[in-house]
Amino acid sequence: MKEDKNIQPLVSVIVPCYNQGAYLAEALGSVLAQTYVNWECIVVNDGSSDNSEEVAQQYEAKDKRFHYIAQANQGVSVARNTAIQHSSGKYILPLDGDDLLRSKYVEKAVNYLEKHPEIKLFYTQVERIGADTGVWDLIDYDYETMVWKNIIVCTAMYRRVDYDKTKGYNPNMRMGLEDWDFWLSFLSPEDKVYRDEEVLFVYRIKQSSRNADISYQLNRELNRQIVANHPEIYKAYMPDIINYHEAEYQLKEAVAQKAAEIRASKPYRVGKWLTKWFKR
Repeated sequence: MKEDKNIQPLVSVIVPCYNQGAYLAEALGSVLAQTYVNWECIVVNDGSSDNSEEVAQQYEAKDKRFHYIAQANQGVSVARNTAIQHSSGKYILPLDGDDLLRSKYVEKAVNYLEKHPEIKLFYTQVERIGADTGVWDLIDYDYETMVWKNIIVCTAMYRRVDYDKTKGYNPNMRMGLEDWDFWLSFLSPEDKVYRDEEVLFVYRIKQSSRNADISYQLNRELNRQIVANHPEIYKAYMPDIINYHEAEYQLKEAVAQKAAEIRASKPYRVGKWLTKWFKR
C-alpha cells in the first residue's frame, strides 16, 4: 500500500520527567500550542517525588494526544527509551520536562524532513532561559567536531526507523551527556544533519540542572564512559585519547598500589603513631 501524501505523518514527542513538576506544565503547554496537529506526546515519569504525575495527568485528561507512563527511577536514558517503545510516530522528538518548543517547531521540522529524505536529523537554533539567557549560538555541525564535543542539543527530530537501528539511549550514561552518547550511536560520518537558523527550541538553565551539576571530575568520568561506549569511533578519529585514558588508568593504579605499600610499611605506621602521641 502506497503512503498517502495528503496525510500528515504522526510525530511522537517524548518527555522524560524527574521532579520537574514546576516546569512540566509549561513544557507540555508548548507541545499543545504546536501549529502542527498530528502529534502524540508520551510523558514518562521517572520516579518523581513531586507533583509531576499530577501535572501530566491533567494534560492527559485535557487532550487525548497526551499519554502518561509512570516507572521507577531508572534515569533519563531508560525513560526516553520507554517513551519511544510506547510511541507510534514516524518521527521522534525528545523534549525534556523543563524545556520548551516554539509553536512552529514540529511543523517546520516535519516539512523539511519530508522534503529532504537524505537528512537524518533536524534541529534549530536555541534560546536560553532561566539562570542564563539569550540565544545559544551553536557551532556548525561537523562529524569530527561532534566526536570531540557535544554540539547538538537533545531536542532534535529524527525518524523512528533510524532509532530502531540503534540500541537506544545508553543507560550507563545516567549522570549526564546521554544525548551526546546517543548521537554518536545514531550518526555516521556520511549522514547529513540540518540545523535551522530560526530559534524554535528553548533550553532552560537552572542552578540545579543536571548539566550544571556535572562537576569537572564527573565530566571526565562521563567522557571516559563515552570513549568506552564507542571505541571504534575514537580509535579512528582520536586514537591518542584511547592511549591517554589507558595510560591515566595505569598511572592511577600504580599510584594507588604504591600508596598502599607505604601505608603498610613499618616506618609509616610508627610515624603515624608518633604523630598521634605528640598531638596529645
